[in-house]
Amino acid sequence: MNKSELMGSEKLGKLLIKFSLPAVVGMLVNAIYNIVDRIFIGNVIGYMGIAGITIGFPVMLIMMGFGMLVGFGGTSLVSIKLGEGKKEEADKIISNSFMIFLFFSLIITILGLIFLTPMLSFFGASEEVMPYAQQYLQIILLGTFFQFLSFGMNNFVRGEGNPKIAMGTMLIGAVLNIILDTLFIVVLKMGIRGAALATIISMFVSAVWVMKYFFSIKCVLKITLKNMIPDFPVIKNIFALGFPVFSMQMVGSIIVILFNNRLMIHGGEIAVSALGIVHSISMFILMPVLGIKQGVQPIIGFNYGAKKYDRVKRSLYLAIFSAMIIGIFGLLLTRFFGNAIISIFSRNDQDLINTGVQAMNYFMLMLPLVGFQIIGSNHFQAIGKPKQAMLLSLSRQALLLIPLLIILPNFFGLMGIWMAIPIADFFSSLLTFSFLVVEMRLMKEKEKKLLKSNI
Repeated sequence: MNKSELMGSEKLGKLLIKFSLPAVVGMLVNAIYNIVDRIFIGNVIGYMGIAGITIGFPVMLIMMGFGMLVGFGGTSLVSIKLGEGKKEEADKIISNSFMIFLFFSLIITILGLIFLTPMLSFFGASEEVMPYAQQYLQIILLGTFFQFLSFGMNNFVRGEGNPKIAMGTMLIGAVLNIILDTLFIVVLKMGIRGAALATIISMFVSAVWVMKYFFSIKCVLKITLKNMIPDFPVIKNIFALGFPVFSMQMVGSIIVILFNNRLMIHGGEIAVSALGIVHSISMFILMPVLGIKQGVQPIIGFNYGAKKYDRVKRSLYLAIFSAMIIGIFGLLLTRFFGNAIISIFSRNDQDLINTGVQAMNYFMLMLPLVGFQIIGSNHFQAIGKPKQAMLLSLSRQALLLIPLLIILPNFFGLMGIWMAIPIADFFSSLLTFSFLVVEMRLMKEKEKKLLKSNI
């Protein structure tokens, strides 16, 4: 019995740990990319450097969004095809995905470098912050293809049943990033350019690692030149399943742009810097939830394709419970140790520390519900229902957060910007709960029909 077949038979608790733990570790390690850069820059360069990275962060979200579009969409499709026993179709999906990554990386790199300055102005960069953002992104954009391979293709490694190898991809990159940040920023005094250079070198090494696996005998899925020929029905299905998480990333970039512009008005560069720090902390806490999300996705997808609906439901409930426990822990940690956490990024700037603690207290207020919402919306992507997944993915941001960010600061100033996050989290979680109740009823009906057909 191969590793993908075990998804339909092994005990779910053991299986979820087996798949999610490496993903959790990998996602935590991935979060270190942003956190380490900000810690080094905050303590060596100051809050203006952190503000520069924060202003340019929408570009990083856009790059990651395209990686998720293909990586998550292709992985969902591959998991379902493997569950159905259609290995040749799975090979075509991963080969087309690799080809799409190559195409997207060329477009993003070229357009990003050409329109970098006007783009950063639109993102909210002041004259003081602009040089920092330019220096960072000029180098980061050159590593777009490496990011796609190290992050996007890594999803397929996990999807075919090899989460430990997927974890290794992220571990290698993150550890190397810490070493190179120390070398380039502290020892060689390369400033913000050093942080960017450390990041893309780390991504390159991770990309080499993950591609080495795909051309090894251990790999179930095979990338071939023949299967790289564009198959538009396959590409359409990849985009359909990946679009919910892609759209969430695109809206996420719009939200960061809106945040930055509103913060520049109501709090200036120091508020933008605080946002960058708090967002890094928030993502570090939520990365284990995203790891659980990635770990449970192939389990749900395989068992849904194999019509093992009871395993689908139990996998979902176990993932939701785990995610909410992580959210509770994160809420307590930031509430009781907020000052010490923010101080890691800037030990001597008390104004930045005070602003960061204030922002973090609001940002983390609904963390337990955020964990539920992430796993709940991901369930629909895993079972091949992109419309529901897209609506739920966007509900927390496009439908709720953007209007709140536009309206609340007019009445409450800077406080209104921080308040928008927990309000959006609460109502999007309610919407996700209502969708899951309906889906569980539909799945129960499918179980009854399947039982009758087997009698």
